[in-house]
Amino acid sequence: MLGFLTARQAGLDDPLRLRRAESTRRVLSLKLNPDRDVDRIHGNGINTIDIEAIEGRYMLSGGADGVIVIYDLENYSGKPQYTCKAVCTVGRSSQNVHKFSVETVQWYPYDTGMFVSSSFDKTMKVWDTETLKPAEVFEFEGNVYSHHLSPIARKHSLIAVGTKNPKIQLCDLKSGSRIHVLQGHRAEVLSVRWSPRYEHILATASADSKVKVWDVRRASGSLFTLDQHSGDKSKASSEAVNTAHNGRVNGLCFTGDGLYLLTTGTDDRMRLWNSATGENTLVNYGKVCNDSRKRLQFTVSRGCSPEFVFVPCGSSIAVYALHTGELVTMLRGHYNNVDCCEFHPDYQELYSGGKDCNILAWVPVLRASDVEEELHCANTGAAGQSSVNPAFQDAWSDED
Repeated sequence: MLGFLTARQAGLDDPLRLRRAESTRRVLSLKLNPDRDVDRIHGNGINTIDIEAIEGRYMLSGGADGVIVIYDLENYSGKPQYTCKAVCTVGRSSQNVHKFSVETVQWYPYDTGMFVSSSFDKTMKVWDTETLKPAEVFEFEGNVYSHHLSPIARKHSLIAVGTKNPKIQLCDLKSGSRIHVLQGHRAEVLSVRWSPRYEHILATASADSKVKVWDVRRASGSLFTLDQHSGDKSKASSEAVNTAHNGRVNGLCFTGDGLYLLTTGTDDRMRLWNSATGENTLVNYGKVCNDSRKRLQFTVSRGCSPEFVFVPCGSSIAVYALHTGELVTMLRGHYNNVDCCEFHPDYQELYSGGKDCNILAWVPVLRASDVEEELHCANTGAAGQSSVNPAFQDAWSDED
């Protein structure tokens, strides 16, 4: 640490190098925090969570009971042991509550005054955080598996929606109407994600084993379809051509810089793709257990070198190195299957929700004390020794 600080002070190092190194150390030391609890509100499994990007303070959760909860992650007690309190809840007693399981919740990217939820009750609701009432309700013909707002869009306010219908719906927040449909999939659309790099680029994953990348400004279909065999016809059987996985594709996640796209499927595989060309990078993550019939919410670290992927894997969370595929560790603490996890880039923390109705906080272990501090502790414990750090003791003058 001192070496990094000295090199930064002397101008020898890039300003971000220390930050990346410390962020990486913190992610590698993630442990279940016994001192931090999250209020247990949900009476059924937790399907989705989201942390707002404005302050990094408020977290949304949506459960299989239809309930939506907003938590305050801030510690006001000043003590290491505290509970993240539920600030407000859209509970079963509310007339606006979703009738069935909430599949996705997301904060509006620029303001905590609004959030969006979608559910198996065939609706997507845009909520006013202040009143906890829907400002807009979009109704669909089938279950809604996933929706997503672009984190960077300035020229549009579109919400992409994946439903039981193979057509992807684009809903406009400004007009409150469905303005466009993207056709190309042949089965339900389980996950949709906007690129964090280009505001018009959208990725969609379906139960037809395909992942398509779209430019929503074009009317002529998708830009390309991801192919696990990268166009090598000799390796692919006729029905496996242009498929991303050999099963349902239920997870999508862009890296923070938008250069790569990760996909997960029920073939127990995770794949990393070049988001610009659609090329399979062939990184081997090994077996990534995945038997979810619905969307799987996984996440990627931001600000680390290298970056890491956090993927629910049974009742654990598997942590992989993004570009090598190495399994770094397994985070164990849930009593039942984990369905979602979300990375907090400000503090390098991880929050996860599962079928055990718990949200767990995974927090970096504090850095071990330096050698000087250990010497200081040893000296204060010795009889007759000064409490001054040895480095600052007067070694020149005598008692006279």
